[in-house]
Amino acid sequence: MLVLMDKAESVHEGDDLVRSESLEVAVPSVVRLRYFVHVPYRRPGMNGRTVLARDDFTCQYCAGLAECIDHVHPRSRGGGDNWENVVACCRSCNVRKGDRLLVDLPMRLARQPFTPDVLAVTARGRGAVPAEWAQYLPALTSGAAGRLFQSV
Repeated sequence: MLVLMDKAESVHEGDDLVRSESLEVAVPSVVRLRYFVHVPYRRPGMNGRTVLARDDFTCQYCAGLAECIDHVHPRSRGGGDNWENVVACCRSCNVRKGDRLLVDLPMRLARQPFTPDVLAVTARGRGAVPAEWAQYLPALTSGAAGRLFQSV
């Protein structure tokens, strides 16, 4: 839409086309804004997949392969559904912890949960970063993508 409204120009075109009765437009993969366009800050959407990606599919209790999420402070005890209270974990740790608090258990977190960078969530959600993004987002393509998922 920004390209069609002349607010941005296409730098790299993707393989897809959008067609209408009288117009055919290549879908851009990279755009450059012609002038500042205000985008309100939004926290990245939290769901099971994004929590697992943030924690690199690693159980935050035993360092095994994570396959589910856990509320550090259980919802049954007043804990919320937010980035700072949810971690990736394996099923056995999830069952072992149950709805208890960590202070009541010998379990410890590998790292404190945090809200990740919006760009990191978007890139990880795509699965792979397109090659044409490399020159614009080197941190996502140089193996340093994990830095975007570290707490600030």
